[in-house]
Amino acid sequence: MITAPTRRRQALVLALAVLGTASLAACTAGPGSDGSRPRSSAAPADPAARPDLARFYNQKLTWRPCGAYRCAALTVPMDYSRPADGRTFVLPVAKAVTAAPGKRVGSLVLNPGGPGERGVRLIKDGVADDLGRGVRERFDVVSFDPRGVGESEPALTCLTGEPTEHAEPTDGEPGSTPLHPRTDAERADVLAAARTTAADCRKASGALLPHVGTDDAARDLDVLRAALGERRLTYVGWSYGTSLGTSYAEQFPRRVRAMVLDGAVDPSLDWRQRTLGQSTGFREAVEEYAQSCAATIGDACPGATPEEIRALIDRLLERTQREPLPVDGSTYGLDAAGLVSALSLSMYTPEDQWADLSDALRAADDGDGTKLAALAAGGEGSPDPEAETEAETEADAEAEAEAEAETDTGSAEEADVPEDNRDAALIAINCLDVPHPRDAQAYWNALAPAEKAAGVYGTTGVTNELVCRDWPAGPGRPHRVNAPGVPPVLVVGTAGDPATPYGEAVSLARQFPDGMLLSFDSTGHTGYGRSACVDRKVEEYLIALTRVRPGTTCPA
Repeated sequence: MITAPTRRRQALVLALAVLGTASLAACTAGPGSDGSRPRSSAAPADPAARPDLARFYNQKLTWRPCGAYRCAALTVPMDYSRPADGRTFVLPVAKAVTAAPGKRVGSLVLNPGGPGERGVRLIKDGVADDLGRGVRERFDVVSFDPRGVGESEPALTCLTGEPTEHAEPTDGEPGSTPLHPRTDAERADVLAAARTTAADCRKASGALLPHVGTDDAARDLDVLRAALGERRLTYVGWSYGTSLGTSYAEQFPRRVRAMVLDGAVDPSLDWRQRTLGQSTGFREAVEEYAQSCAATIGDACPGATPEEIRALIDRLLERTQREPLPVDGSTYGLDAAGLVSALSLSMYTPEDQWADLSDALRAADDGDGTKLAALAAGGEGSPDPEAETEAETEADAEAEAEAEAETDTGSAEEADVPEDNRDAALIAINCLDVPHPRDAQAYWNALAPAEKAAGVYGTTGVTNELVCRDWPAGPGRPHRVNAPGVPPVLVVGTAGDPATPYGEAVSLARQFPDGMLLSFDSTGHTGYGRSACVDRKVEEYLIALTRVRPGTTCPA
């Protein structure tokens, strides 16, 4: 669930919508929470003062050219409770140097979301060029690949190198995937598929899985702050990046200079609330697409009226539940779950995505699911002409490989990690961060309420969470923010945000001491980078710590 402020947004869209890891609009702590943050014995008040962490906090980044930017490698302990055991993560870092060194204030650290998005790729895709002139003059713009993500060493993977055995569908229709498993046989199938995925991840990345949670990533962020030479952190996080920022503010409240959290995830919600809230958001966003398509993209809509568009979507849902649509180069095709994914992911930036969605829906109605399959894969079928050239990518990869070869990572067993490991990272981090029930009945009990509230978006959201049932449990619990002493934090909420519902931004701003809420009266996911008004307010805060007045709303 990412949207960084860049013209390359579509290339960054992540299938978090499919896995249902964002959350419900609510202001109360989740069940079982006493409203306070659990304390960890591995997280003392000032980790920088621990002798066994000194070598990490005292490291100096060695910057080297990587295309138009500068790159380095940051070493952090794999296990902060045992930092001297030799196991580490080496995290790639990239920065765009300030455009006016004489005006430089410091470093601005960005996280593009996910979980699973690559911060280094964000920098190389030119995010700094899309920030306001004032920010570019005053800050080096920095990002990094979090532990286990992207070119982190080691990195997560769920690929075992062995053929995956898929259970045969029990309803007699090859390739059919029920959006709402009702029979014992259907439920056994989805449980088996989830169990297989979890087992593959454990086999390929088992030693890493307990160490990729957001609280540990936030500790890495503090090590990065120190390595950058910053006394306090200036930070912008989108979507999942708000979870990372919140965790940092809780662990290091007095080390925050300025923090923008855009597309808020409310930490007080449990897995079911999160899934139901996001699923409802996507159902409402797809309805808004049907209602507002003509006003947004005109004659490119796949129907002349909202009723025609709704009928087309319903027709395709019914058709794909019977049999997948053909997809070029695929023996399986596009099933109903893939259609729901394509619809959901196309709601992140309506101004950029609705035309492509409309074109794909028309093609699917004619029997070709290829374009919808590309959308379901995160828009990977639409190359970005502004992306790096192949030569630049290879040069950067060689430079990074040389730098990392000089560092002893002390890692556990290594697997064949794909270039893009977002899916594995998303599953691993979500399952570790958010407690999930072990009893399958809890998921079955959630299906009917999810269907009532969000239709097929709700039921697929619930079944996608089943992979976490067989996952190592992390220490986190739903809780309200506990960050005494943190300076004013700016939370940005978009009224029609499907992935991180607006109510979560309201709730998160209230949970922070002296938290500020900036509302964006628009559809789509997140606001910074999509609105001149939002950009101005955010950047005035980042540069001069200018407060945003209560009730401030930016128009669409």
